[in-house]
Amino acid sequence: MHLKKRVLVTGGAGFLGSHLCERLLAQGCDVICLDNYFTGSKQNVAHLLDNPNFELMRHDVTFPLYVEVDEIYNLACPASPIHYQHDPVATTKTSVHGAINMLGLAKRLRAKIMQASTSEVYGDPSVHPQPESYWGNVNPIGFRSCYDEGKRCAETLFFDYRRQHNLRIKVARIFNTYGPRMHPNDGRVVSNFIIQALRGEPLTVYGQGQQTRSFCYVDDLVEAFLRLMDTPDDFTGPVNTGNPGEFTILELAKLVIEYTGSKSIIDYRPLPQDDPKQRRPDITLAKAKLGWEPKVALPEGLKKTIEYFDAFLRQA
Repeated sequence: MHLKKRVLVTGGAGFLGSHLCERLLAQGCDVICLDNYFTGSKQNVAHLLDNPNFELMRHDVTFPLYVEVDEIYNLACPASPIHYQHDPVATTKTSVHGAINMLGLAKRLRAKIMQASTSEVYGDPSVHPQPESYWGNVNPIGFRSCYDEGKRCAETLFFDYRRQHNLRIKVARIFNTYGPRMHPNDGRVVSNFIIQALRGEPLTVYGQGQQTRSFCYVDDLVEAFLRLMDTPDDFTGPVNTGNPGEFTILELAKLVIEYTGSKSIIDYRPLPQDDPKQRRPDITLAKAKLGWEPKVALPEGLKKTIEYFDAFLRQA
């Protein structure tokens, strides 16, 4: 008989996955961390390797997996435009085949499974802020579609497995998250700005920087995952997990310049295709069902993230 809860985290050596593995180990779980290292890194979990309850496996979720676990967090998928557009077919496969393989594993084991979905399922939203009931405004044939539609299809699969096989599922829709261990070259706005500022380079702002984003610190997001997994089986989500505090990209750029003490200027560039103008979660459901809302304000989280990247660049 196993007394410890055995948990599988796919994409476990990535930015979010590594923080989730830490928290699960702190709770006394046995953790299997699975990653193919396309965007994840052994370095992110190197400090966990000596923990007897932690196991690291190199594996791609587009291939079947045979392990014995009680819970699965399916986080595997490149999540930044630079990475998911590098091989868009592989991105769609990761979302769709990965979901099928992990759902098949959960079905065989009767395990509970959580899908890390995304605010990208809302596309360039015509409803603001976005509630879970909004079906989205997604271009199915654009440059971002491999990610947006892959994640939408994964959600479909999760709910069909529940209806067809009575699987215990949870779906979290993640909004912009930032913090230590973000990939330095992922092209996402927080890491981009911080690295540009620390190097004294111009900060790249698209359009006039008036598009808005909501930034959630990684520790807050991981707390939402754990609370979602612990909800009763009749609550599946999808549930928005993000910080409803809304900032323009230009405001973010100015904050980063201030906190890094950089002399960087701002370099305005044309807006890319299908770049959402607004993105802010309605977290009414998360508050009601998870008793959750973000605690870390943007200035506090940015300072911690800047410290991480400052140390990272010094080692590089």
